[in-house]
Amino acid sequence: MDKLIQLQNLARKRQATIRGGYKNIGDFHNGIYECDFVSPYTKSACNIDAPIMIMLQDWVGVDKLSGPIIQDAINLGHIPSLPTNKRLKELLERHFHLSLSDTYATNLFPFIKYGNLSANIPLKDMVWAAQQFGVPQIEIVQPDIVICLGLRTFNALRKSVGLLSCPTIGIAIKSVFAIGKSKIFCQAHTGTLGQIGRRYEQVELDWCSMSRLKRHNS
Repeated sequence: MDKLIQLQNLARKRQATIRGGYKNIGDFHNGIYECDFVSPYTKSACNIDAPIMIMLQDWVGVDKLSGPIIQDAINLGHIPSLPTNKRLKELLERHFHLSLSDTYATNLFPFIKYGNLSANIPLKDMVWAAQQFGVPQIEIVQPDIVICLGLRTFNALRKSVGLLSCPTIGIAIKSVFAIGKSKIFCQAHTGTLGQIGRRYEQVELDWCSMSRLKRHNS
């Protein structure tokens, strides 16, 4: 089956799924943010034959979507001015010479949590989402590498395929594993806290090492 059709089927599954304790993307402003992808983020990064997939944690919180309509979120599926997105684009360009649109990007948890962008999602819900939506997207797109932003996203994918969690971001970055033909990498979240916690200089070294490994295995 065509990759795009499979991804659209997965999006319809997400639209039809109700997860207790969370809202759906279509629940806000008469469904203005709804889309034909698992995550609206894919609007700006929908290369279904991409060598690189970006796996973020989740899209946004109820507090943000309940407020005024966000035009960038409708048109682009993300807000370019957010530090997370600015830093991600910088790292992709510097280390892989790619723009965001050259990749396939999505969110592992495709439902909307209560609270703000930093509100917690229990790991069991992350693992469930990885099994239902994260791993299937990887298996459909079949990128060379998947870059997980943040330890919890990486650990949710690990646990979804029967592997143990990594206790720290440093250990996770060294604990590359495979799903099918795709190598799964962990990197510090590209938001401000993730970058400060790992240190900007170390993040650059981490991405440099990852890009070398990709070139070596290509």
